Formats: sequence, structure tokens, C-alpha cells
Amino acid sequence: MQNESIRENPHADNSTLDLAATAPGQLRVIKRNGTVVPYTDDKITVAITKAFLAVEGNNASASSRIHDTVARLTEQVTATFKRRMPSGGTIHIEEIQDQVELALMRSGEQKVARDYVIYRESRSQERKRGAVETPVDAHPSIRIKRADGSMAPLDLGRLNTIITEACEGLEEVDGALIQKETLKNLYDGVEQTDVNTALVMTARTLVEREPNYSYVTARLLMDTLRAEALTFLEVAESATHHEMADLYAKALPAYVEKGVQFELLDPRLKEYDLAKLGAAINHERDQQFTYLGLQTLYDRYFIHKDGVRFELPQIFFMRVAMGLAIEEEQREARAIEFYNLLSSFDYMASTPTLFNAGTLRPQLSSCYLTTVPDDLGGIYDAIRDNALLSKFAGGLGNDWTPVRALGAYIKGTNGKSQGVVPFLKVVNDTAVAVNQGGKRKGAVCAYLETWHLDIEEFLELRKNTGDDRRRTHDMNTANWIPDLFMKRVFDDGKWTLFSPSETPDLHDLTGKAFEERYEYYEALIEYGKIKNYKTLQAKDLWRKMLSMLFETGHPWLTFKDPCNLRSPQQHVGVVHSSNLCTEITLNTNKDEIAVCNLGSINLPRHIVDGKLDTAKLERTVRTAVRMLDNVIDINYYSVPQARNSNFKHRPVGLGIMGFQDALYLQHIPYGSDAAIDFADKSMEAVSYYAIQASCDLADERGAYETFQGSLWSQGILPLDSQQILIEARGQKYIDVDLTESLDWAPVRARVKNGIRNSNIMAIAPTATIANITGVSQSIEPTYQNLYVKSNLSGEFTVINPYLVRDLKARGLWDAVMINDLKYYDGSVQQIERIPQELKDLYATAFEVETKWIVDAASRRQKWIDQAQSLNLYIAGASGKKLDVTYRMAWYRGLKTTYYLRALAATSTEKSTVNTGKLNAVSSGGNGSANAAPAKAAPAPEMSAGPAPVPKACAIDEPDCEACQ
Repeated sequence: MQNESIRENPHADNSTLDLAATAPGQLRVIKRNGTVVPYTDDKITVAITKAFLAVEGNNASASSRIHDTVARLTEQVTATFKRRMPSGGTIHIEEIQDQVELALMRSGEQKVARDYVIYRESRSQERKRGAVETPVDAHPSIRIKRADGSMAPLDLGRLNTIITEACEGLEEVDGALIQKETLKNLYDGVEQTDVNTALVMTARTLVEREPNYSYVTARLLMDTLRAEALTFLEVAESATHHEMADLYAKALPAYVEKGVQFELLDPRLKEYDLAKLGAAINHERDQQFTYLGLQTLYDRYFIHKDGVRFELPQIFFMRVAMGLAIEEEQREARAIEFYNLLSSFDYMASTPTLFNAGTLRPQLSSCYLTTVPDDLGGIYDAIRDNALLSKFAGGLGNDWTPVRALGAYIKGTNGKSQGVVPFLKVVNDTAVAVNQGGKRKGAVCAYLETWHLDIEEFLELRKNTGDDRRRTHDMNTANWIPDLFMKRVFDDGKWTLFSPSETPDLHDLTGKAFEERYEYYEALIEYGKIKNYKTLQAKDLWRKMLSMLFETGHPWLTFKDPCNLRSPQQHVGVVHSSNLCTEITLNTNKDEIAVCNLGSINLPRHIVDGKLDTAKLERTVRTAVRMLDNVIDINYYSVPQARNSNFKHRPVGLGIMGFQDALYLQHIPYGSDAAIDFADKSMEAVSYYAIQASCDLADERGAYETFQGSLWSQGILPLDSQQILIEARGQKYIDVDLTESLDWAPVRARVKNGIRNSNIMAIAPTATIANITGVSQSIEPTYQNLYVKSNLSGEFTVINPYLVRDLKARGLWDAVMINDLKYYDGSVQQIERIPQELKDLYATAFEVETKWIVDAASRRQKWIDQAQSLNLYIAGASGKKLDVTYRMAWYRGLKTTYYLRALAATSTEKSTVNTGKLNAVSSGGNGSANAAPAKAAPAPEMSAGPAPVPKACAIDEPDCEACQ
């Protein structure tokens, strides 16, 4: 028998076949050792030729007949498989040999066929004895069980390759340790998927000792993701990270083809030059994910079919970029520009954009704001709109102030109204029922102005006691507070509650006009002109607002007049509420549902050599604003009022995230004047470049429809609108900083000529996209330096890598330090051997005084035309502390506040290190993660005015995912 190995395996040779050569739709061959290779005619020809020569010898006179016969038989074998699998597929080596044997018999070559059968049987016996086809690096005792039930030796060579790649470029990680610990958890007959799981689980247990293991864990997880997606796309059975340098370009067209075929992607994606886009994919960017970030993408963002994720990280970012560039004239160039911004983590679009860009339902906007009218049909139309908007992943803010109060007269029935609360119960249940396409919880926030007669019942909606029919446990609530109320709290005045059915114009009035009309209605009471009202001390209502906020986390405190007096669009309407996460401040009415599209700049990615790289920031902002503006035209609008509003005003919300990381990179403590200065100057730079980027778009595409008459058209920038608020309030009730460091005069002149977007900036919570990019969310202080994060993707150990770096530099990082951090719940303040400098720098949200958070937010607010999603933290919370904190927020000119995070003054004593918990936290899904304190809220003590605010802390991690 000549050349037996080739005869036995028609596809074997001495070279290593590159899986990258396998194109979508091509036939592939599974060898007995599990290797997948392309199907090729020439190897079948060689194998059959060798079989003939083995029987008939190398006879020159017979060579012509053998050549013709072999060519005919090869064609028959190949034609059989192409008939069976016209679209391509995989064939086992045994099937090929069966067909070769059958072709020989049918052609009358019985001698060759008989010899072929005998040879196959002898090789089969040898395999049973383990004599052939064992991988060079086979484990001596562990075999893996394949999907088809067959067994194969565990390939230590590939295991080592995957681990080595996962550790590339990372300091202080030990691949040998990972392999050793992984093998301890494997056994003979283990499933292949369990091998991958064991790798990931082994690496993730090491994160608490070295943060770089989070990157290792993510890279090991990538091996599983690659196998799942590439197999589905019929590109390869598996691949290493380095093989993806070629495979990504081949996977992209296969992905688009499959996505369109399954009606998951917009067919227009096929019109792109996919070869050009594939060549632009940078596979090295797969290496920058933390475990939490990659697992989050896999679980909730990647497109899937029947549970199989066939999107990979760089294809995911390219899909989003293609979706956002789909109406650009230079589509490929813009798609590559957008891809580079997203995949580098310099900027990240909001969750709805990441979910839906490039799909058949491109609902890319984050926030929807509505005003509910005072009639039954309008109320239920608004609830229906909520359901439709929530279906495709939008967060909702509802203004309920126009709806008449409890006991108000109903002319149509000659009866009395049940007020706002019963309808809010329906809204609550609708949010639960319509859960954003099954991807995350539905999320809505109801707003009510402080003069509404139902306000006291509204404050109690989230209580766990009382009539459950008048409770909304799954919905957020917020107070919409006019300045006049705050003035009366400061001045210990009285406050009157009205039904909007008797005072309908209060809803649309702001500033001095509101104050005059409100006082007019109060005067009418004396003449019996107002039937339904209640008068109480403003401080008593304020006390109840703070008590409910402390007890239930709701309603949030948001301020009507700063939102309106500083609004660029006050010439065409009124801001009646904010959104679900309190950063959007746009006009609403019966014909307009306000819409906002969000995205966030990754601030630490713009810190170079300890300073803000303004040139890079300018480039990022320019591209980001263009992407956000594109959303408006591409977006799917489930209700016409949203489309009407968005096309008229074209608002966007560019924000920031990773503020705390940016401070770490500069060695600036959060609680310091330097941090406030950085908050000021960094936001000024974002504002400076964002406004000019929108002006650039106006030059290219035209100004937004309602530009004339706006503050922009008058050359009034966000900074300048501070003066409007100061004049309306008077110096007694406001203290804001008006300094500027950049040359704004040219910008003031330029905006008068036109700007593309009515609103440009807003700082969202960024909980999920911060997880994806591996930075601290939004503008928050660090939650804890070591903790376990729990969300819909599982539990993840999170450790502050900056702290570990600094402790290592001082020789302080060891097992004892890890135990100390666990014992003190991630705090460094009580660990004696840590120097004070590091204690200041790594103070957590539990330990940063609230005044620093408020002052930093105040400095940012002067540059922002919308608002900030701002959590406030109070340690050892008391009524007086809450009073001081929220008065200061209003006094410093903030437009809104978000969650109050409060902790009790004491914690459980720990008797041993082992009892110190690795403080597990819950993400809350839609931002409603509240934890009420163990005891009832104390009655707030009133203070005379703004004062230094005591220390603040967090009760859990605020994760709002409805916006970002």
C-alpha cells in the first residue's frame, strides 16, 4: 500500500490548513481530531490516484486510463456533496470515504474498492488502540466530549495558546497558574463548553488580587464567543485572537447576509462596500474589554437567532456605525469614522442606539417626555403612547400636572374627579407589562408640580404601607418645583395647593409671570372664587417631601424655573418635566412628545500625560455630535408626536462619563477645589466644541426649524443664560460661578447665524455603557474600591485598578490588604498603613462630602443647555442634612437632582476578616434601585439657608439603564 495516510484520509497532508481560507457557503471537512478544513477536489484526486497505484502499480501504459477514471470519480464524489448542500456545509471525513468507496464500486473497480475497504478497517482498529490521529499535545488522561457525542483528547496545545493570548501585554498575570487551576476542575468526558467555562471561572477568581485578570477573563470568554458566532456564520469552527485579524473581514459579509436573511438587519447594510469596512475592523480592540463589559455586551446587546449570538464585538460596533451612517453621502468613510470612535471607547452611544442601529426597527432615542391632558381620552392616549414608546426601549417622563385634582368638578358627569393617583397606578402596571422588547424593564417617571392639590398623595406613591391601590411600586416619581415654593421655604411662608382645573395657566407659566399669577389665585380664595384648595406651611410640605425621599427614594426633587429660564427654546414652549433620569429638559405639549438622543464622551480616554487633551476632545465631540444628529433622521418613531417634535427642534444630549477615572489619572481627590476646577474646565471644553460642531452641521445641513427667536439666535449661550436665572431669583436666592476660561466671543457671534440642534448637552447616568467601556459611570464618585456587582449578566468582582496600582508602587499590595479591603467594605479610610494622600484620593461615594458633588455639578451646569443626572449621597442621614443638601442644590443653580443615596449611621460589627462581606450590590435594572433605611425617616429640621453639607455616602449602586 502506497502513501497510506493520504489514502486513509483524502484531506490530510503535512501542512497546517488556515481556517481563514474557508469562505461562507463553502463545503468544509471535519477531520477525526476535530480540525475543520476546506473541501478541495485536488486532495480527493490525489487520494483516489494513490489507491489505484497501490493495486495496479505505477504502470506507464495504464496511467492514461487511471487519470481519466480518477477525474471522473472525483467529479462524481464532489457532485454528490454539492447536490446535498448547495449552500455549503460541513462533511465528516467518514462520509467522504464512504462516497469514494461507493464510486469505486459503481464504476466496476472492485479490486481497488475491496482493497480500500480492507485498508479502512485496519486503520479503524489502529485508532481504537490509540495508535493514530492523537494531537501532539494531547492530555494523557482527559478527553473532551464533542457535540456529536464522540470523544477526543483535550488539546493542551490549543489551551495554552488561548491562555497565552489572553495574558498578552498584561502585567502581573500568570497564564501557567490559570492552566494549572483550570485542569484541576476538568475530568475525563468533560463537555467542550465546560472547558471554556472552567477557564473563565478560574481567571475571574483572581480579579480581586490583580485587576488585570478582569481583562484576562474577558479574553478567555472571547474564545467561546468566537466559536459560537463563527460557527453560525460558517466562517470557522473556532479561532484564536490573532486569527481574527483575517477572519473579521470574512465574518462581516457573512454576518450581514445572515442578519438580513433572518430579518434582523436593515437590507440596506448589504449595499455597503463590506470589503472596505471589513478591512477597517481592528481586531486588537477585542482586548480592551473587562469581563463585566464583554459579558454585558454578550448577554444583552449582541444580535441573536434562536439564542445563538452571531455578533462579535467589532462587528457589533461596525453594525452600529453602519446604521448611523446609512443616510450619509460618503457612507463607508463615515461608517469607518463612527466605528473607530465607538470601538476605541472614546465615545459610546446610548443603549437604545446600540440595541437598534442597523436593524429593521431603528428606535435609537433614549428619552421621551410627554404632557398628559385633562380628559379621559387624552389620558388613555398618553398611556398607550407610553406602551408604544417603551416597546422599543425608550425611557419615559410624564407630566401629569394638567390633570385635575381629587374632588375637582367634572362638568360632563356632574361628578367629582378621583384625581391623578388612580391613573398613575395604570401607568405603573403598563410599565411592568411592556418591558422594552424583553431586553430590560419598562421605565417611566411621573412628574407633578408642587402646587397641585394631589401633591401630598403623590409623595406617598412609593410607600410600602397604606392602600396598595394607591401605590406605584414599579414607577419613578419626581416633584416639579417652582422657585416660588423654594423662596417660601427659605422665608417660612405659606403655600397653597390648587387643582389645575381652576388654575390651568399656572402649568405654562414660569419665573416672575408664575409668581404674579400664583399670588393672584391666592387672592381669589378670599373672594370665594377658588373652590378646591388647601393652605399649609411651605416648610411642612418641604419636610414631607424630604421624609418621603429618605424613606422611599422618591419623589426626586427637580426645579421648574431653572429648566425654563435657561432653556434655549422658551420662545416656542414650556419645559413641563424632565425625563426618567432627570437630565433632559425639553418642551412638551399635546402635539409634541419631546425626544432626546444620548451619547457620552469617555473622559479618561482624553487624559494624556495627566492633562486633558483638548485637540483629541475636539475631534471626538465633532464626530459624536454628527452621530447624534443622524439619529434624528434615521430614528423609528412609534408615535407621530415624537417625530413632529424631533424634526422641529432636533435636540441631542451629549454627556460625559468616567469623571472619577479622569480625576484618578490626574491624582486629584474628588473632594477638592482641584476637582471642582476640572469639572468646570472639562465641561467648558465639551460645551465649546459641541456648540461649534452643531454650527458646523448647520452650515452643511441647515439650522433647525424653530431656530429663530431662540436664545441661540440672540447669541445667548448656556453660560449667559445664568444671568437670566439670577435676575429672576434675585441675589438672595442664588450663588453661581460665572467665570470662563476660553474665548467665547466668536462662538456667541457664530451661533446667531444658525445651529443644527436646539439642545446639545445633557449628562445621563451611563450605568450600562460605563460597564461596557470599563469606567466609572457618569459624574459619580467611586462606589467602593472593592465590591461584587450584581446585574442581569451575573455577579462580577469589581476592584479599583488605580488604587491597586498606587498600592503596588508603595509596596503595600498583598493578601493582607485584600482582606482589609473586604473587611472595611471597600473603604481605605481605616487601614492604618495606607498614607493619607491615598485615603484622600480614594475616598468613596460614602466618604466624599456632598458639598463637593453639588459644587462640581453647579460648575458643569453653567455650560449645559439641559441638565445632569445627579445622585446625592448622605451618610448618617438626618432631616437637617437632607434639608441643607437640597437647599444647596437649588441655591447653586442646579436644574435637577436624581436619587438620594443614604446609609444608616452604624454598620454591623465584624468579628473576623472572613465575616467581612464583599459588599454585593444590585443594579436595579431601570434605575429604580432603592433601599429604604431600616428605621422610619426622621422629621427634617429646618435650616435658615445654604450651609456646608456634611459627608455623603451611597446605599447601593445607582444603575439606570433606561437612558444609557
